[in-house]
Amino acid sequence: MFWGMLVVLAVTLVGIVGLYALSRASAVVRDPLVTPPYTSGWLPEQHALSRYHARYYPVTLVFLAFDVEMLFMYPWAAVVARMGVDAVIEMFVFLGVLLCGVVWAWREGAFRWA
Repeated sequence: MFWGMLVVLAVTLVGIVGLYALSRASAVVRDPLVTPPYTSGWLPEQHALSRYHARYYPVTLVFLAFDVEMLFMYPWAAVVARMGVDAVIEMFVFLGVLLCGVVWAWREGAFRWA
């Protein structure tokens, strides 16, 4: 009567124990309290507060422009049929604002990688 539940429980326990054993076997450092978690167990090569080159900031802004665009386009695509032409116009206005940011980044040289 409860064989199905027992099989699922057994498979779950075996999976949990197996993943834990795999984690312990493939760990870089055996004592996780010694190394910081953000480096996945590796010893850090530089200080955490080291500075980045200034040319990475415009690249970050371009990434955020495209990332925010995709963030808002997914829910927009779900409701565009219900909202009609107004939703299409609003999305093109939004894309125009983001395009202004991309044009600014292009003018500042964010797309030159050398």
